[in-house]
Amino acid sequence: MTHLSKDPAKLVSRVRRLQGQLDAVARQLEGGADCGDVLQLVASIRGALNGLILELIDDHVRHHVVDPAHEADPARAKGASDLLAVLRTYLK
Repeated sequence: MTHLSKDPAKLVSRVRRLQGQLDAVARQLEGGADCGDVLQLVASIRGALNGLILELIDDHVRHHVVDPAHEADPARAKGASDLLAVLRTYLK
């Protein structure tokens, strides 16, 4: 998995934070928390998960498809950069 990130411990830490947030949702649901509070927490989880997904896709594209910073063909480099930019916007 080393190609997925320069810092795998950082990815694992993000996953653990997500687990903690999901546990908090379960506690809120079991405790009868206000629906607005639950929805706010779920929305923050969605944002955190999208950030993790984006980082994994970015690493995958750069390692397995084409790294725009090291691509000799300008058209391929631009295509990869454009794809990653669209993904950043979509997963924001």
